[in-house]
Amino acid sequence: MKMVLSQRQREELNKAIADYLNTNGYSSALEAFKKEADMAVGEVERKYGGLLEKKWTSVVRLQKKVMELESKLNEAEKEYIEGAPTRGKRSPAEWIPRPPEKFSLTGHRAPVTRVIFHPVFSLMVSASEDATLKVWDFETGEYERTMKGHTDSIQDIAFDASGKLLASCSADMSVKLWDFQQSYECVRTMLGHDHNVSGVCFMPGGDFVVSSSRDKTIKMWEVSTGYCVKTYTGHRDWVRMVRSSPDGTLLASCSNDQTVRVWAAASKECRAELRAHDHVVECVVWAPDCAAAAINEAAGVDNKKGARAGPFLASGSRDKSIRIWDVGAGVALFVLTGHDNWVRGVVFHPGGKFLVSASDDKTLRVWDLRNKRCTKTLDAHKHFCTSLDFHKSHPYVISGSVDQTVKVWECR
Repeated sequence: MKMVLSQRQREELNKAIADYLNTNGYSSALEAFKKEADMAVGEVERKYGGLLEKKWTSVVRLQKKVMELESKLNEAEKEYIEGAPTRGKRSPAEWIPRPPEKFSLTGHRAPVTRVIFHPVFSLMVSASEDATLKVWDFETGEYERTMKGHTDSIQDIAFDASGKLLASCSADMSVKLWDFQQSYECVRTMLGHDHNVSGVCFMPGGDFVVSSSRDKTIKMWEVSTGYCVKTYTGHRDWVRMVRSSPDGTLLASCSNDQTVRVWAAASKECRAELRAHDHVVECVVWAPDCAAAAINEAAGVDNKKGARAGPFLASGSRDKSIRIWDVGAGVALFVLTGHDNWVRGVVFHPGGKFLVSASDDKTLRVWDLRNKRCTKTLDAHKHFCTSLDFHKSHPYVISGSVDQTVKVWECR
């Protein structure tokens, strides 16, 4: 196979060969080559010095690069094929988020602190240290609007079951309610905490909002009046997050005091103080009923007899671990370890078999509960991952980060 070089390329190659022969002292070969190639004597210029070696080494370097890119492409193809529902024949209960992200959304001017899905529409909301809330369409990746009203970093957000009201809490010490139906305006501001408010959630009925604060308390507010109707005290440090159990009878909170507490919502009584983490506990989430079987299996309990009734709870901590608790018995069942930094967010897969976590190691991890192991690691962001949410009925996961982006991940 004859390679076709232009006249100029041929001349350059000849000069480079002549330079190579010359510098390496192959004088008789050089003379013969010059004669056959019709080159004038002493015609090798400085710019051809070492040119042949340069080209030779760059070819090797490019070959290596090509091989690297080919293996990356193979990995991506494998990921795509495995992930496609038609190939793996997975049921939606087993679909998990897969790279690359579907959308990477920019617009916030400071770290994103929380991301949540709307319960009804194909919308999601992100909260940020830039004191704004942003609304996006997760199916199209389009930006919808910005909601302003807080004067400091927004720490947490929550929808009521209908998605008509949004609650937010902030370092400005307020909890705000927003009309998410028409005006998207702030309709009520609740003041009463003495420090940064870092967690907020609706009670299942939607008539009350609960907040947790750096002032070490948890407060319950009446939505219709904005009055504080209960204060729960007992934590010895900043209360990072509070979440209502699905039936609304219990509240779970986590704190810098390294504990998770479970409260009777109605009586303010602390039902359990769960200790096992050895650093700040950043996040808690109640397990859905469909996760009970997998949790029992992981805890080594035969599901027929002696199965634990729960309810079950997961917590993520700065000790880099995730713990699963049996709240009824007040004990830690098992630990999920693998993150290399603080765990900032945990959420159960709606199918109940998996748990997904977000961490300061910049990854999202998917945990197979039954086997207590990490089945997938997504290199999600360029900076710490602060928050994530899993849609209850659509195959999507969203994540937020200190890198100021919100990412949408498709599950398959």
